[in-house]
Amino acid sequence: MPSPRLVNSRLRFLLFLILVVFGALLARAAWIQTVRASSLAARAQDQTRSSVVLPAGRGTIFDRLGAPLALGEQATTVVADPMQIRNPLQEARLAAHTLHLKVKSLYPLLADHARGFAYVERKAPPDLAESLATKKPTGFTFYPEERRVYPQGTVAAPVLGYAGTDNTGLAGLELQLDQQLSGKPGSETVVRDALGQIVSMTSEHPARNGRDVFLTLDHTMQAQAEQVLRDTVRKWHAKDASAIVLDPRTGAVLTMAQEPGYDANRFPQALVRGIQANHAVTDVFEPGSVFKVVTIGAALSEHLVTPHTSFTLPYAIHVADRVIHDAERRPTERMTVAQILQRSSNVGTVTIAERLLGENRLKQWISRFGFGQRTGIDFPGESDGILPSYWSGSTIGNVPIGQGVSVTAIQLASVYAAIANGGEWVQPHLVDRLQGGRPYAPKRHRILSRDVDATLLKMLKGVVSDQGTGEAAAIPGYSVAGKTGTAQKPGPYGYLKGKYVATFVGIVPATAPRLVVLVSIDEPQGGYYAAEVAAPAFAQIASFDLQYLEVPPDEPVR
Repeated sequence: MPSPRLVNSRLRFLLFLILVVFGALLARAAWIQTVRASSLAARAQDQTRSSVVLPAGRGTIFDRLGAPLALGEQATTVVADPMQIRNPLQEARLAAHTLHLKVKSLYPLLADHARGFAYVERKAPPDLAESLATKKPTGFTFYPEERRVYPQGTVAAPVLGYAGTDNTGLAGLELQLDQQLSGKPGSETVVRDALGQIVSMTSEHPARNGRDVFLTLDHTMQAQAEQVLRDTVRKWHAKDASAIVLDPRTGAVLTMAQEPGYDANRFPQALVRGIQANHAVTDVFEPGSVFKVVTIGAALSEHLVTPHTSFTLPYAIHVADRVIHDAERRPTERMTVAQILQRSSNVGTVTIAERLLGENRLKQWISRFGFGQRTGIDFPGESDGILPSYWSGSTIGNVPIGQGVSVTAIQLASVYAAIANGGEWVQPHLVDRLQGGRPYAPKRHRILSRDVDATLLKMLKGVVSDQGTGEAAAIPGYSVAGKTGTAQKPGPYGYLKGKYVATFVGIVPATAPRLVVLVSIDEPQGGYYAAEVAAPAFAQIASFDLQYLEVPPDEPVR
């Protein structure tokens, strides 16, 4: 048994240790409360407070009458913190069942405890997200987001383009107008408790929504044109087809359609299939005889011919190493300039270009009409078209009739719009105005004198009304001026056998033009002349539009 003295020593030593430990703890507490107080308070605040970006609402795209073509729809994004989830399989099954997801895809995300953030479902339907929220899954957070939707489906899909998951424009007008549509994001502070649950949310900078955009397109006219193109492609087993309807007075594009089309809400699928491009603006093709207005318009403007000037024309002529002939066999005969255009004589057009115009003057007029340069339409990816880089002896034999030169549909439509409105070229455009802004003021410049233009318009009217190549484009009660064009498609080693582009461009009513309508059919089968393939489609589109716009007839019905 230890002596009392030894016991007292041990007690005193134990008491001393207690005092030392207590003193150390007291000193540590004092140091924390004074020296480290501010830094620890800041760290605690950082752990309970976080800044959240508030996405800005994307502006709505409307057609000319106010029908929405692209708009934002409310959605809910569901995220999770795997570090807070104790039973990831249970939570994965719950979320997958409620949100209609696959457990095998969701479980690995929730089971990865090295991550503090994982998307469960980006932009989920609000009703499904709300149903999940009521079940209070551990570690899940819900916040509102906007999802881009296209309520008209296929209508004008290649024109509208697409905005991605982050509401950023990726194609078409969504890309062209991304800055105006996007707006400016805001921010708010989120306060959480020790368990990570949201206690409060404080708005610091509210989001500023993007501006709405009003287009020149008319969704009713657009839908009807798309239907006509679908029927035409089906009938002729064509590769694709395009149509443009322009107001020649303002340059407003009322319709820009193509087939095959796609649902704008499924743009990624269209991207995989390679049908997302807007052919009317981005693609080029040899125009064929619709290009002859350049040659004839130039000769009239240079006072080299009148509509009544006549030429003796054989069925075929030699130009350097090329033989140029007309589409249909005929004997040598005498034709006026008006008949050359009306009957679309290749020999007559080349004769005028070769004998009277020459290479330099023809080049100048091609440029003056706007070919080989962009129109400046408000759409991304516009092509310049292709002009010959080198003129050989035979070039004067093919360019005047629309071979060896490539154009875009919007270039061609804008030229015929200039012929329709008195010879003044007006820049085509798809955007009428931005929210709070003024209507678009297009660029204008004169390419033909009023007298020459009136003469050319009258000659184009004869193409349709006087047993010309465009008879199938006639519309009862309305005068029509226009031109057919059938062009063989070029390949890397010459022209492709059996592959053509059939085009008709028309102006209605010819006496007081309100519309220019272009229809182009790529690689029709079983028939390829524009007179039988493209002209009837023009008549269907133009006839509907004239009635829809309540344009009064200008001719008696025969």
